[in-house]
Amino acid sequence: MPRPLLLALALSMTAAVLPTGTAEAQCIDEAIRDELNARRRYRGVQERLFRKSLRHEVSVMGGVYSADLLSSWALAQGAYTFHASEAIGLELSFAYSRARSELVRIIENDRGIVLFEVDNPIFVYQGHLVWSLAYGKVRWFGGTISRFDFNIAIGGGVTDNQTSRGLTISGGFGMKLYFGQWFAIRMDVRDQVLQQEILGESRIVNNISATLGLSIFMPFTP
Repeated sequence: MPRPLLLALALSMTAAVLPTGTAEAQCIDEAIRDELNARRRYRGVQERLFRKSLRHEVSVMGGVYSADLLSSWALAQGAYTFHASEAIGLELSFAYSRARSELVRIIENDRGIVLFEVDNPIFVYQGHLVWSLAYGKVRWFGGTISRFDFNIAIGGGVTDNQTSRGLTISGGFGMKLYFGQWFAIRMDVRDQVLQQEILGESRIVNNISATLGLSIFMPFTP
């Protein structure tokens, strides 16, 4: 067979084989990619769906108010938070509790022993800077994935009751567990440092509040 004819035949065979090889390689690459995507879905790796930036959060909470010099009592609290970014939020809150104590004995020179009981309302007005430190995900029984984050808060305000009406410095930590696009469960622990006066004696105290509540984010879709 003449050499030019052999050369043309070889070129035509190469042209016929190359597309087939390229198509097979492309099919293998797509199969590997599909398998990797399936594994990612199985592990629950998804894009972050819940976003807080530029949204408003309204919270209703209940818990315990543990006063340093008085007995612990139930606490009701409401809060509003504007999230300037995913990490930073500005929170304003109002809380109500009661100050109670066991009977205190007062010894007077002329009257002997007098029993005195503290039982009055407590109103706490505060503002906090809330910083979200870390985010995470949790899978519920192999199904739905929820987001959560940990945060720290620092701020202050005023505690108003019969034993103290002054500046309060507050700090603590919390966690929020997010469901859907607009709903969350929150848990917070705050340490409130203030000056308190009982029976003529003034002291710096640490009052602890621990709350559990619900939050709604607006607008409902980020």
